[in-house]
Amino acid sequence: MKCDIVLAGVGGQGILSIATVLGFAALENNLYLKQAETHGMSQRGGAVQSYLRLSDQPIYSDLIPFGKADLILSVEPMESLRYLPYLSTNGYVVTNLTPFNNVHNYPEIEVITNEIKKLPKAVALDAELIAKEIGNSKASNMVMLGAAMPFIDIPIVSIENGIRHIFGRKGDAVVALNLKALHAGRDFAEANK
Repeated sequence: MKCDIVLAGVGGQGILSIATVLGFAALENNLYLKQAETHGMSQRGGAVQSYLRLSDQPIYSDLIPFGKADLILSVEPMESLRYLPYLSTNGYVVTNLTPFNNVHNYPEIEVITNEIKKLPKAVALDAELIAKEIGNSKASNMVMLGAAMPFIDIPIVSIENGIRHIFGRKGDAVVALNLKALHAGRDFAEANK
């Protein structure tokens, strides 16, 4: 098993929570893992990325070379396009369609959406809308993680355990909401991959 993931988004969208849940799940399955993070002006809505490498064999670098990512998981649509050079020819893009319009020259969302639609292997969803429908738009990052689950070879129960571990101190209601968000994202991806 090998899965190289580029996690992309904007500060405050929960990229590091996704990475932490996946890391917990990987360790629960005795997988090797390496992670590298870049925090742009994250407090001001700047770009944030994390490379997450998972394998059943030792990993010697935390960086993912161009053309080698198995998955780009982006919680912001323009950021999904920014990291396309990392995607392998067999890789998938899983992206949120809700823009974080924080720059004056942000492209029209239709332009970005059209570029995403051209990709041969992509799942694009409105994670905020799905999260809002289940009770809280702040759970959109777990909707996105759920949408990526069909492309990551880790049992869903381990991802659920990661959510329980990471969010447990916030109470049962928060854990339940995030689990519901995870399953809603996975259901969307399974129906639309």
